Amino acid sequence: MALPTEVILLQRFGLGPRPGDLARLAGRVDGALAGEVVAGRPVPVPAELPDSAAVAEELREGLARWDEDRMRGRNPARRLFQREVRARGAAALAAGTGFAERLVWFWSNHFCVSVAKNRLVRTLAGAFEREAIRPHVFGRFADMLAAAETHPAMLIYLDNRMSIGPGSRAGIRTGRGLNENLAREILELHTLGVGGGYAQSDVAALAAVLTGWTVAGPKGGKGEPGSAIFDSARHEPGAKAVLGRTYPDDGPGQLGAVLRDLATHPSTALFVATKLARHFVADVPPPSLVDALARRFDETGGDLAAVSLALLDAPEARAPDRGKVRSPQEFLFASLRLLGDGAGDPGEIAGSLRALGQPMWEPPGPNGFPDLAGHWLSPEGIEARMETALALAGRTDGPEPADLLSEAFGGGASEATAKAVRRAESRGQAIALLLMSPEFQRR
Repeated sequence: MALPTEVILLQRFGLGPRPGDLARLAGRVDGALAGEVVAGRPVPVPAELPDSAAVAEELREGLARWDEDRMRGRNPARRLFQREVRARGAAALAAGTGFAERLVWFWSNHFCVSVAKNRLVRTLAGAFEREAIRPHVFGRFADMLAAAETHPAMLIYLDNRMSIGPGSRAGIRTGRGLNENLAREILELHTLGVGGGYAQSDVAALAAVLTGWTVAGPKGGKGEPGSAIFDSARHEPGAKAVLGRTYPDDGPGQLGAVLRDLATHPSTALFVATKLARHFVADVPPPSLVDALARRFDETGGDLAAVSLALLDAPEARAPDRGKVRSPQEFLFASLRLLGDGAGDPGEIAGSLRALGQPMWEPPGPNGFPDLAGHWLSPEGIEARMETALALAGRTDGPEPADLLSEAFGGGASEATAKAVRRAESRGQAIALLLMSPEFQRR
């Protein structure tokens, strides 16, 4: 049997159905997916969490108390990190179709930071996603770009807080100079892409533009501790030329002008379109789909709601072929949604994702987690998925396996999968086999 189109759409664009979703959305999956775009914003994180500056202050105070108590009790960085994991998990489980959440994850991986950098980024990664990514998922790409590049987590992760214009007052006094990390990744990974038409001279010029953008220290002399600030004493003075255009030096406005142009550059439209098509549709995305998405991006000046609707409506994106493999995050949360497993313990969620090879907010590098099926289909990866499936199946007392088959696949499970579930030696084994079936693993 073939999976119903509505199941394919919920798997491809969302986080998979929960019990009752297929009945509730019968004949309305298209509208439900598009409805999350029209609503104008993703499902909010279901928790009142502090902003990044307050989180940084919590960490500072927590570390001071921890040190005074001779490091007794839980590491404050770990506690703050787990608070964010709990909120992220609750958002995924409460989402309607999950399309908005999937896009939050996509853009968070596009503009990624890694908690492996240090304790401060570990505590700020969740706030970065909440503040720089989530509000702009259905807004303008230019706004997301500006929010991401000037967020404290990004300035710390890619070392821009250490970059000082050599001709600035601070540079002349200290003898320190440019750090090009953030400038390079903006051009290579966040906007134009490799082969997007920039040169090393553009990297250096953008690095000079970025000087002055740093993070306020704990004394708060130049801004709220832990917040992003523009320090004119560190900013390389003078006009700078990026991609053949000269930008006058008007302090923080210089970076804003450069980012606005990068956000609407044709190479950026093509790069973003290719990544979206690869993530949602195929490892080798259809050129016609990439062209359509790039054209929509270009026509609308980077309106991400318009691009998201174009993706949903594209014939190539609705094909029955399911060549993509769910990433570990997608697999884990689709399983939790189907099994009705509550919000999940943040420690268990974080531990499961690490075992599966996709630890929360910890990509292997600034280019994020890979988005190719082959990366997730290693023998070790498959073994980790089986162990996770068995663990999830062993602790649930929800619907029976036969009912879960219908809730997950709408009567479209293959005979091989249905037979394996029916003949399983135990309820837990039956559920694990369902979670490991091709119908569940692929999208």
